Amino acid sequence: MRPVVGIIGNAFLLNDQYPAHMAGRMNSEAVRDVSGALPLIVPTDPALVDVHELMEACDGFVFTGARANVHPQHYGEEPTEAHGAFDLCRDTITMPLIRACIARGQPILSICRGFQELNVAMGGSLHPEIRDLPGRVNHRMPPDGTIEEKFEIRQNVTFTEGGVFHRLMGAEVVRTNTLHGQGIKDKGARIVIDGWADDGTPEAIYVEDAPGFTLGVQWHPEYMAAQDPVSYKLFTAFGQALETWKCGSRPSDLKIA
Repeated sequence: MRPVVGIIGNAFLLNDQYPAHMAGRMNSEAVRDVSGALPLIVPTDPALVDVHELMEACDGFVFTGARANVHPQHYGEEPTEAHGAFDLCRDTITMPLIRACIARGQPILSICRGFQELNVAMGGSLHPEIRDLPGRVNHRMPPDGTIEEKFEIRQNVTFTEGGVFHRLMGAEVVRTNTLHGQGIKDKGARIVIDGWADDGTPEAIYVEDAPGFTLGVQWHPEYMAAQDPVSYKLFTAFGQALETWKCGSRPSDLKIA
């Protein structure tokens, strides 16, 4: 049987009246087609799921992107209009789940909001709006156009020479998409920023001395993951970590051959 990956879902209100938990299909496709695992959408509500039970049911987790942002109460700030919408139920599940997976060495891949959750879960903070900072560009999704235009590969990400992502990708500079409004302000404890956009925005992180696969990216590698070489390498490495975990082996660190 394939490893099972819990894909963190988000709360939605369909037709302004029907509560639902959802996750983008491309996340499930990337997990199935590239990581070789069974995707399972997690309804992130403490009334429905328990962190311990989730960790026993799944071999690893993808912390997905979302329209709702991490509530600033988790890093000691008051919410403002710039912070946008929130999903407190998701926060309640993901914050302890991330910390528990890191401690246990259970594989996690954190994407966009998940990237921000990883930083906050480790004690970091976020800028509510990257484009308002001096010298930064607008990283938000273009408001118009097709899906292909919204997820267009349009930025460089430069990795630390010899670092985790450099070794994983086999390149010091890669091209990615960019679809986010918020970003890292202060990095959390043990968070290592390993890749940056040209304007200095953090785009790739990992947790120092984590006993398992614990990587986060600010871009959206789930889009065209089977065709895009950068996304393919990331989800393939995640899949290898999942298989190792499922087989009962426990990696000692984040080193990538």
